Amino acid sequence: MDDVAARELVGRVEGLLEQLEALPDRVARETANETVAALLDLYGAALERIVEEVSAVDGDGRVAANLGEDELVSHVLLLHGLHPVPLRARVQEALDGVRPYLASHGGNVEVLGVDEGVVRLAMEGSCSGCPSSTVTLKLAIEDAIHKAAPDVVEIVAEGVAAEAPAPGGNGQLIQLEPPGPAASESAPAAEWAMAGGMPELQGDGPLLKDVSGESILFLRLADAVYAYRPDCPGCGASLEGGALEATALACGECGNRYDVLRAGRCLDQPQLHLEPLPLLVDEAGLVKVALGAAA
Repeated sequence: MDDVAARELVGRVEGLLEQLEALPDRVARETANETVAALLDLYGAALERIVEEVSAVDGDGRVAANLGEDELVSHVLLLHGLHPVPLRARVQEALDGVRPYLASHGGNVEVLGVDEGVVRLAMEGSCSGCPSSTVTLKLAIEDAIHKAAPDVVEIVAEGVAAEAPAPGGNGQLIQLEPPGPAASESAPAAEWAMAGGMPELQGDGPLLKDVSGESILFLRLADAVYAYRPDCPGCGASLEGGALEATALACGECGNRYDVLRAGRCLDQPQLHLEPLPLLVDEAGLVKVALGAAA
């Protein structure tokens, strides 16, 4: 069974469980739920013995790592609290995957602690206190953590700018809840959109590309890709034909220069900056951007 078939099976099981909950006969509903719970306990006990036996002979931890990377096996083991890779290690691995994006904007993130499903993070560098850091955390970091560690129940990050900071406040904390129907209405209405591999994007200038109906400006410096809204905040002109000199993108109309590596900060008028978009590059080299994530 491949991963696609496994996902379909998981969806079918979830649908059947919902049907059980909707049974009008209370006795039948309770009996069915008790049967499912007993089966889960039985399989969980068997899996626990298997994990213990594997751990006893898995000297270098390679087998445990392979089990943890298998989507279906990982899902089942998590269901029974038996994931072979510690929660903190999975969180750390997830953060390692988004560090290139954070570094592209002069920032970083470190794990302060993981305790009883609560992950405490510290945003560093340009990401700390940056207006776009809330979007960065919500879409990049939170998404990566919950994909690698769905058993995380809460993420608390220091150094993230609140959406409406109190006057004179400092040391802001932002608390993020796991994804779900109870998500805050004030959270950014954003979603990942596929931009593709973009082989035509080189290091000699920007590339304006339509992504899901929106014009996005992409740039490549060395091996890193960056995404911005295309309008110059100084004059409103498109930066599509702007000249890229070292790490600065110059507007062809007003001449303002924007630092691509530092979240689009204007080198000539500090009060101006481009609008960066969260961006991730997957293992196949395909680029995804978070549309609707206005900073």
